Amino acid sequence: MGRWVWVACMVALILSACASRQPTLPARPNILLVVFEDLSPRIRALGDPVATTPVLDAFAAEAMQFTAAFTTAGVCAPSRSALITGVHQQTLGTGHMRTRSPVPGLTGGGPIEYDAVPPPAVRAFPELLRAAGYYTSNNGKTDYQFGEPFLIWDDARAPHPWRERDPQQPFFAMVNIMTTHESYLWPTDGASDSPLATLVRQRNLRDLAGKQPVTDPATVPVPPYLPDTPAVRADIARQYDNQHFSERQLARLLAELEEDGLDRNTIVVVTTDHGDGLPRMKRSLYDSGLHVPLLVRFPDGRGAGRRSDALVSFVDLAPTLLSLAGVPVPGYVQGQVAFGPRTAPERRYIYAAMDRHDALPDRQRAVRDRRYKYILNHQPERPFFRRLAFREQLPTMQEIWQAAAAGTAPDSLRRLLEAPRPAEELYDTRRDPDEVRNLAADPAHRKTLERLRAAQLAFLARVGDRAAVPEAEMIAAMWPGLQQPRTAAPKLRVADGQVVLSCATAGAAIGYRIGGTRRWQVYTAPFAVPSGALLEARAQRYGYAVSEQAVLEVP
Repeated sequence: MGRWVWVACMVALILSACASRQPTLPARPNILLVVFEDLSPRIRALGDPVATTPVLDAFAAEAMQFTAAFTTAGVCAPSRSALITGVHQQTLGTGHMRTRSPVPGLTGGGPIEYDAVPPPAVRAFPELLRAAGYYTSNNGKTDYQFGEPFLIWDDARAPHPWRERDPQQPFFAMVNIMTTHESYLWPTDGASDSPLATLVRQRNLRDLAGKQPVTDPATVPVPPYLPDTPAVRADIARQYDNQHFSERQLARLLAELEEDGLDRNTIVVVTTDHGDGLPRMKRSLYDSGLHVPLLVRFPDGRGAGRRSDALVSFVDLAPTLLSLAGVPVPGYVQGQVAFGPRTAPERRYIYAAMDRHDALPDRQRAVRDRRYKYILNHQPERPFFRRLAFREQLPTMQEIWQAAAAGTAPDSLRRLLEAPRPAEELYDTRRDPDEVRNLAADPAHRKTLERLRAAQLAFLARVGDRAAVPEAEMIAAMWPGLQQPRTAAPKLRVADGQVVLSCATAGAAIGYRIGGTRRWQVYTAPFAVPSGALLEARAQRYGYAVSEQAVLEVP
């Protein structure tokens, strides 16, 4: 053998050995999605020096850290509808908070409780995972605004995320951690005339039992749009403390994965459903309401501790997790694969929207690139801060009203209390991360304003905006006569020894079960069953009432 041939063979052997040691993912990995409520990236490992987050810090060291992840809304239900489908709430008709909260007599508001009716092709991605053979579970929080379709989850209120499944079955589990929610900031001392406040107080005393304060209010940063008072500092410290208390639930999940020998084939994703629960954070399109942590731990250790500043939108989670599971991404999905083996090119923009909150109508649309944020106010005659009953329970909100009455509100807060608002807002988030200096009228930023304005208009032309009309009109288009449509009952027949199911309602998913089994299976193709078996089927289009049940005894 010649010298150079020998060298070439050795190089090939070395490269082959290196390739064999490259990290690889299981073909059908388990996926655990942990969603904290109402929480910005208050994590020490992500650069917050005040946070006491040992569990999240340790997890971040093992995970890819996405530092520019954004939700599509600053409030839970619209954001969660986009997360679970990979489709923006403007397309779905799920932007008003909430669809199941009627506001009689409100101009442009919802006159009835309703479920939005998405386009017929749309499916929640856990349902697609179920159809591909995954066990899917949720621990109770859904909030999709298009009802509770019965085929999304094997168990929508699972006693444990994965232990109820067939051990040979891969799982997708969504676990929602509730004790960081806005309402856990409500005071627990003293009584209230409000029945809701009394119930929340009792719940908080129960759920937060054993919580110890770890954050000194004197050390917390107070953003310039909030009054710097002891009550506000106490609320911010409580937000930190609630997170510290709540991360123990993540620790338990990670420990149980390891105990069950599943940590080596499970992808764990940790995020939150939108930003903090404090005023001007929650229910806003500023980064304080949209910017969230996103940590992804792969079982093969890839990217551990590495930071990515690529823009990621909440609509990217559905296609990304489907891709990681080896399930085709449907064409209606508006997100893109953000991480994994088949990552899409980096996105240029993320988009967000805000519509009615309870009894307060509004309509804002936003677009953001890596540096600049553009917000379009369709109802500038309304001030940002108005009396919202749920938010009024927060001491910080009371401090805001007191500062307004006393004339001591800082300029950045005063502008949120006044009307009209600017029709357009533009912020340099690099130089002005709190987004308090509106550059929309600055000639030096005119080209940036025009570029982002055009991007927003092009986006809405592409995806549609069902909330562009009054809400009552939108509802009537989805529910003719303001009555919920009912899905047609499925038809069952046997052809060539195979059971064939169909439904006349466009976009309806069909579920079936054999012999009285508890769980409904997702129908995807004709299948064989033993002669004499009793087959039950029902169907549902999202937003529609579920169909009547159909039964067939197989001949």
